[in-house]
Amino acid sequence: MTRSTLKLPPRSGPTAAPHPPTSRQRRMQRGRVGPPTGAETVTANAATPKPASRKPATTGPARPKRTSTPATAGPASPDRAETAAPVPAPPREAVQSDSTNPRLSKRMSELGLCSRREADDWIENGWVKVDGIVVSTLGTRVSPDAHVEIDSAARRHQREQVTILLNKPVGYVSGQAEDGYQPASVLIRPENRWAEDRAPINFKPGHLRGLAPAGRLDIDSTGLIVFTQDGRIARRLIGQDSEVEKEYLVRVEGTLSPAGLEQLQHGLELDGVKLKPARVSWQNEHQLRFVLREGKKRQIRRMCELVGLKVTGLKRVRTGSVTLGKLPAGHWRYLRADEKF
Repeated sequence: MTRSTLKLPPRSGPTAAPHPPTSRQRRMQRGRVGPPTGAETVTANAATPKPASRKPATTGPARPKRTSTPATAGPASPDRAETAAPVPAPPREAVQSDSTNPRLSKRMSELGLCSRREADDWIENGWVKVDGIVVSTLGTRVSPDAHVEIDSAARRHQREQVTILLNKPVGYVSGQAEDGYQPASVLIRPENRWAEDRAPINFKPGHLRGLAPAGRLDIDSTGLIVFTQDGRIARRLIGQDSEVEKEYLVRVEGTLSPAGLEQLQHGLELDGVKLKPARVSWQNEHQLRFVLREGKKRQIRRMCELVGLKVTGLKRVRTGSVTLGKLPAGHWRYLRADEKF
């Protein structure tokens, strides 16, 4: 008897329980050992992208974002040149800090533009430019080769200035009042103007403003004395480099030898300073004629004393090419446009 056998499908063996990973496998999974080889390596590289390298972050402050706000001061940087407002170039220096350079007022006087006093007025009025820049500060120093310009307003003001010729009598001082004596300028009044004055000028009180004597005459001397508002005339007559002649008629007492006359002409000193040569000659038996190119205090009287003469009268009759003429004592007239010293 054949025995029947039940055929069952083949049975797969029981699934073995997975072994726990070894310590080496755990370290490999955590990346503590080198990467696996072969196909695993390719798969790992393909599946896991390589992180990009980064520079370490800096610890300084974050760089501010650029804005288009224009700069308000200082020169613009190159990367902001398109947005920064233009900054004007600084002006050229007209003022010099070098103490060896002359003051502007002195330089203007040296150039023959005006007197120092007049220069100060022009500077304060803003009428003076140095190298194209207006200078209005007194005491400003400038380079000797600086270009000085004068405003037309100053020129107009200068043309309106007057010069007055006075025949000073005895008993008046040339400048400020002293020892109870009045200055000769008090004689310059409308009623004392010479009737034969031919100058086409109408007297104005403003003609007395800033009017100053350009030279001196002793209290006991008489003759021509010049008062002017024009600093150029003052500098020409009494400046240190003045060469304008002044002529005097001098009454003397005493005896003058030929040697004494020669001394008067070019051989005397006053206060240790040698005098400039003078032209001295006899006008008549009691009167000498002096022509000087300087004007020290009481110069003629002191010169005469050195040669044994006593001065009893002194009268100035000419300054430059302007003569006293027939102008009466105590009267005055204007310098005409056709008269030059």
